[in-house]
Amino acid sequence: MEFCPECGCRLEPKKTEGSIVVLACTKCSYVKQAANNRAQAKVVKVIHPTSQPFMTVISEEEQKIKTMPTIHMKCEKCGNNMVYVWQVQTRGGDEASTQFMRCTKCGHTFREYS
Repeated sequence: MEFCPECGCRLEPKKTEGSIVVLACTKCSYVKQAANNRAQAKVVKVIHPTSQPFMTVISEEEQKIKTMPTIHMKCEKCGNNMVYVWQVQTRGGDEASTQFMRCTKCGHTFREYS
């Protein structure tokens, strides 16, 4: 890995005309000829990370599994007295986790902030 002598950013391999590989700065216009063009041309691959747009707390398939812990709590929708319970860290690491409950009868999901 090499860095730009002008601004200090990482130099990324780029192909130019005639399949010549150069190292180009992502911030400024600095370009450097790659030291071993033939060797670097074989390994040129830029990977851009992708992020997921949302997080699924419990998927549809996991909802069918009945091994989750249960507690006695009244469902606010149907009045059933048994709910599944789990905790998720939805806020910062120094904050308390959020406790989720799902009714064993109607499937209504609600939460309780600790």
